[in-house]
Amino acid sequence: MTLETWVLFLGAVTLIASTPGPNVLFVTTRSLRFGLGAAGIAMAGCLLALVLMLSASAAGLSALLLAVPAGFDVLRFCGAAYLVWLGIQTWRAPVGADDEDEAALAAAARESRPLAVFRGGFLVGISNPKLLVFAAAFFPQFIAPQAPALPQFAVLVATFLGVELLAYLAYALTARRLAERLREPRWRRLFNRVSGAVFVAFGGFLLRYRA
Repeated sequence: MTLETWVLFLGAVTLIASTPGPNVLFVTTRSLRFGLGAAGIAMAGCLLALVLMLSASAAGLSALLLAVPAGFDVLRFCGAAYLVWLGIQTWRAPVGADDEDEAALAAAARESRPLAVFRGGFLVGISNPKLLVFAAAFFPQFIAPQAPALPQFAVLVATFLGVELLAYLAYALTARRLAERLREPRWRRLFNRVSGAVFVAFGGFLLRYRA
């Protein structure tokens, strides 16, 4: 892999990472609702999903899944259903201790647990069929066939992870600064409902998505 190839890959993944998607929205909402610690755990889940998807691409599994329409559709439907569910949960999220919905408060307490946050980030990342298409069709093009594949794979994955992590951090820090301005319940409620609607919209987009 030449330096020019790596620079081209860096530019491509920077563009991808900078474009808000389900992963970014999940990290942002965790940061706003539960703090930077929860956002960091969410990032770890998203990044693990990314590593697994790129590893599957290197092993040829991503291309195999794309070659079986039923398998791709299962992933697409599961991802859409999870995003819609996440959108509903975000829409209904309580905005303060005076929230009268005790069930919503209990659900929020469960959502804030580290394992739940990590699992959520992983599921959002692994169920995104756009990442599958990228891993299967785009990622292998940057690996030179005449050179050892493993070192190239390591460099490309490390580059992708680094860029994604920086993007997540930027959004998470912005969300924390925004949280200071959303102390009033009415503004937090508005943010939750806008975020919930966006999650549902992402789910609807996945239902229409074709590889």
